Amino acid sequence: MNILQRSALIAVFGMWMVGCASFLNPLNVTEDQLEGYLREQVTRFDQQQLKTGIPLSVKMKEADVTVGPEGKEVVQLAIGGEVAVNALMTRIPVDVFLKVEGTPVLVASERAVYIKRLSLLDSRIDSTFFKGDFKPVTDTLMRAVAQMLETMPVYRIPEDNMAGKMLSLTDMQIKVVPGKLLLVSGE
Repeated sequence: MNILQRSALIAVFGMWMVGCASFLNPLNVTEDQLEGYLREQVTRFDQQQLKTGIPLSVKMKEADVTVGPEGKEVVQLAIGGEVAVNALMTRIPVDVFLKVEGTPVLVASERAVYIKRLSLLDSRIDSTFFKGDFKPVTDTLMRAVAQMLETMPVYRIPEDNMAGKMLSLTDMQIKVVPGKLLLVSGE
């Protein structure tokens, strides 16, 4: 084998190793990616409400996603926005803030991550009629958010991603580390 053939073989082997390394690396989902996807989902939810004729609109004004706070295997969502009821030619807006914590769950068949088993950490309501924490409204809002997060993923794995493609071929698990979710091969 001459030097040119060895160099080519080494180059091909090197590229193969880099490809294997990227193939075996877990898929990282950052807090920013989760936040962006959550914003998209809330916008879609609002559009669906309008199409079905439900007199409710939802606008997300702020969102903060924290993955793995204090080393816990949870995701915290701090969501602020406006919920408005459109009734009898009148729009009744209510500013809401919710901070919830839940467990990220990977549903491989849907290539999606959901937040389940939610618990309420903080809530506030601000309207022309009331300011503060109004338990009956907060409980209802919490149930609505829990139902929304049970049915709308906070992240979908892109099909054009190699790790995403492998998800359908292998058993994958979700790991929570501070600042990101990792989709790794099952053990």
